[in-house]
Amino acid sequence: MFQIVFNEISAAEISALGTLEQLDLLQEFKVSRDDLDKPSCDKFGRIERDGRVLYRFRAKDYRVYFEVREQSVLVQRVLHKNTFSDFLFRSNMPLSEDEALAGSKHFWKLIDEGREARRR
Repeated sequence: MFQIVFNEISAAEISALGTLEQLDLLQEFKVSRDDLDKPSCDKFGRIERDGRVLYRFRAKDYRVYFEVREQSVLVQRVLHKNTFSDFLFRSNMPLSEDEALAGSKHFWKLIDEGREARRR
């Protein structure tokens, strides 16, 4: 198992959830190296752009986007599932969710906001 670390934005996003939702989400969000190496696992997705690898974990109504760094998982964003479902529906993209996100400038802007928040 990896140690899970939240950046400022992802910590605020999970804090905005009700206590029981937080507990359910954190109980379900367990990441091991084997999980990331299994391409058939439907809870995990892999998003790549310009050599950067981000993972997506599906937990009930939420999507947790994270990076793996050595022995830890850095959570970049915790978003409700409809955030990107609506985007994909409006965009009418014939791609998988992960492929569409990899090509979306809006998605990477959300991720970079979390990265920049720690530097301020």
